[in-house]
Amino acid sequence: MLRAAAVQLNSTGHVDRNLEAAERLVRAAAADGAELIALPEKWNLLAGGEELLAGAEALDGPSLSAARDWARRLGVHLLAGSIAERHGDRARNTSVLIDPHGEDVAVYRKIHMFDVEVGGVSYRESEHEDAGEEIVTAALGDLIAGLTVCYDLRFPELYRILAVRGARVITIPSAFTLATGRDHWEVLLRARAVENQVFVVAPNQVGEAPPHYHSFGRSMIVDPWGVVLATAPDEECFVAADLDIAAQERVREKLPSLANRRPAAYVWPQLQEAGA
Repeated sequence: MLRAAAVQLNSTGHVDRNLEAAERLVRAAAADGAELIALPEKWNLLAGGEELLAGAEALDGPSLSAARDWARRLGVHLLAGSIAERHGDRARNTSVLIDPHGEDVAVYRKIHMFDVEVGGVSYRESEHEDAGEEIVTAALGDLIAGLTVCYDLRFPELYRILAVRGARVITIPSAFTLATGRDHWEVLLRARAVENQVFVVAPNQVGEAPPHYHSFGRSMIVDPWGVVLATAPDEECFVAADLDIAAQERVREKLPSLANRRPAAYVWPQLQEAGA
């Protein structure tokens, strides 16, 4: 059994305030018995592109240094959601898993850039951020965790690879929009959990932040059968649930969809150029 918590924040451009709120809720989740605590996407700074770049930090910067100190003092695994990591004159959307000794055990850089138009707002993440290239799993005590971020949720092949690599828990720190969240958030979280027979821990941003962010909230923890174990109300808070690893084993034994895969039959189609 592993107790996990998803911290829901309304982060803005005020870094000091964001860190204070994050620390308060991380401490509250630890006091509730959580051994894995996950923060949302851009937990330390959620702002427009230029402001985000100006506030981007190195991995040894103040935000992650604070997160490592919390993990060490509280003796918990802490997923430092994601931050804007300084990358030359640009940034990367970077998630870091920290162990109870305050050491980094994994660094994942978001692979899929959020270049879309939803709710009348155009998002162009790639204008200021560079995509990651590496799929990342990491030790979570005796388990294996898979790391993803927000828009990655729409790319099921990433999650299947994480499951094949042994992930039992997958984290999805997000700033999922209100417009898409109402129709897609729970559906996609449950689908990724069911098809890969994993626990999903998905902390989300909530509420409004300048210049145009309006996040859906409803942070969730979902089990391998697709049952929602916890859902956050529409406020800054945390939700927690016990991840029953023995029950996960039973699901995988009785409905062995991962074991029944036939990789040799799956061939990616070759895209043809227009007019070919």
